Amino acid sequence: MNTISIIIAIYNRKDELFELLNSLTRQTDKDFEIIIVDDGSQINLRPTVETFQEMLNIQFFRKDNSGPGLTRNYGAKRAKNNWLVFVDSDVIVEEDYIENIKKNIDKTPCDAFGGADKAHRGFNLMQKAISYSMTSVFTTGGIRGSKKSVTKFQPRSFNMGVKKEVFLKVGGFSEMRIGEDPDLSMTLWENGFTTAFFDDIGVYHKRRVDFGKFSKQVYQFGCARPILNQRHPNYVKISFAFPSLFLIGFFLGVVEYFFLKKGFILAFYGLYTWIVFFHAMFKTKNISIAGMAVISTFIQMFSYGYGFLKSWFLLNVMRMKPEDAFPHHYHQ
Repeated sequence: MNTISIIIAIYNRKDELFELLNSLTRQTDKDFEIIIVDDGSQINLRPTVETFQEMLNIQFFRKDNSGPGLTRNYGAKRAKNNWLVFVDSDVIVEEDYIENIKKNIDKTPCDAFGGADKAHRGFNLMQKAISYSMTSVFTTGGIRGSKKSVTKFQPRSFNMGVKKEVFLKVGGFSEMRIGEDPDLSMTLWENGFTTAFFDDIGVYHKRRVDFGKFSKQVYQFGCARPILNQRHPNYVKISFAFPSLFLIGFFLGVVEYFFLKKGFILAFYGLYTWIVFFHAMFKTKNISIAGMAVISTFIQMFSYGYGFLKSWFLLNVMRMKPEDAFPHHYHQ
């Protein structure tokens, strides 16, 4: 029998935790436990948890800050059930989330699984624009939101399940603070375990609520990718460098325009802008979201691309250790 333990690692997000727990009270299948691990928050989360104590089977723990991966490991060791389901604290799940997870793992043999993330109708326009950028076929290839776009799927911690025995066998999440979820997925593959993508367990992921925070987030993702490439060389893809090529190409286009008085390269970026705009408008049915989606897409490509280039240079040219180049990416 497949039993579910939901693991929530959280730092400060009191309002988001309330919304997540509220969505879990409405599950059609109520046979699951929730383990919340407070990663040294600066605010008191216990009153929020106590609001739902009688409605949900909750265990609550508080520990010193160590980052999301090690905090999830802390919760996983205390789970009673045989499947661990990790969700980020800023997601909302649909009423059939648990029910559909159990249906899928009953019929699809796998050791780990993941699902899509999407924008809820109640999200603000900027959140919807950022969600488009993170899931669109024209930005990430659609790998975070469509089964048709994935071959070998890397589950991500905002919506990820792993057999507890398998999780413990590979040692759980690593000491990485950023990129710890694809790191776990590739570690699973290297140990002969399988992953799957489930279409019908998508979560509503709030992500960042302004472009500045979004830029910092995707920059950190870009920095993490060359580190992951070093840790897992068998799973390096040329597509990981596309945002960096996009960034370099843009600057070459600017040089071409101002010094050679030609605009051939920038014409490509103009075409790309219109493609993203109309595709976003088709997907969201909102011209304002489409306009912001163009901005968030360029922010994503430039910030990720710069982070990737910086990390690649420090690790491969300067020969720095990842822990020295990006100390904040690791639990010290």
